[in-house]
Amino acid sequence: MADHDEFVRLAQAHRRELLAHCYRMLGSVDEAEDLVQETYLRAWRSYDTYEARASLRTWLYRIATNACLTAMEHRTRRPLPAGLGAPGASPDEPVGAPATDIPWLQPLPDVLIDPATVVSARGSLRLAVVAALQHLPPRQRAVLILREVLAWRAHEVAEALGTSTAAVKSTLQRARARLDEVAPEEDLVTEPSSGDERALVDRYMAAFEFADADGLARLLCDDVELDMPPYLVWFRGRKHVFGFMESKVLDAYPAARIQMVPVGANGQPAVAAYERGPDGVRRAHSVQLITPQGDRIRRITAFLEPGLFERFGLPRVLD
Repeated sequence: MADHDEFVRLAQAHRRELLAHCYRMLGSVDEAEDLVQETYLRAWRSYDTYEARASLRTWLYRIATNACLTAMEHRTRRPLPAGLGAPGASPDEPVGAPATDIPWLQPLPDVLIDPATVVSARGSLRLAVVAALQHLPPRQRAVLILREVLAWRAHEVAEALGTSTAAVKSTLQRARARLDEVAPEEDLVTEPSSGDERALVDRYMAAFEFADADGLARLLCDDVELDMPPYLVWFRGRKHVFGFMESKVLDAYPAARIQMVPVGANGQPAVAAYERGPDGVRRAHSVQLITPQGDRIRRITAFLEPGLFERFGLPRVLD
């Protein structure tokens, strides 16, 4: 019988990168954590038969990928609002009720994965990339990730998935073609700017905390996009995005009503926003991921889900 302590010691070293891998496959940090647990359970059950023909890391990735494929058999893709319909025609239109029946794409807090993974794999973890991957059928998604993110050879992917090398190459071609259809090329290949990210985030936080409409307007690109899961409505273009933020946020929340904390998610800058209520208590409001373009903002995805705060190691009520 294999030694359990030895297995745990060797396998635990790969837990955080396996979490990032399962997240790319599933688009949900909650489900990814469950699948990492499933991976370790499957690996422990078959550890006696592990012959070290491949590294333990490769073996665990193989198990994790197949566990994800099994889990995805009865799941639909996890979208963002921008992937479900046309943008809002006017910033004055009502946002409607939250669509709680949709399994929304979730952000991945940087604190849950290794700093080295954040740096080396940030392009493959960006929210726009993970959202695009959700459009691929499960096996196409697996092949694309194994080949282009993990840089496995085609025959290694074929062995892991129980198929042929020719089938892997054909599947990869179809996956690439589908990504070209659903996502702009710059979303897939352009790395976020890093030199001025902190300054950009500081200006963004200050604009909300001081209700500085002019400061916010200067930060937005002409083609900026804003979506706010779990709400279906989303906006494109500075006129509509700024108009919505000014009327629904800045006018509704005067200075000192919003307080923000810088965080990181999906290898890109983000903030956690707290709203001060009439009782003076600051409660969790949203986690907002920012996609920079130079010294301005190209996309904002605001997850209005207070339950995410614990994932970032933040309290729901700010002292």
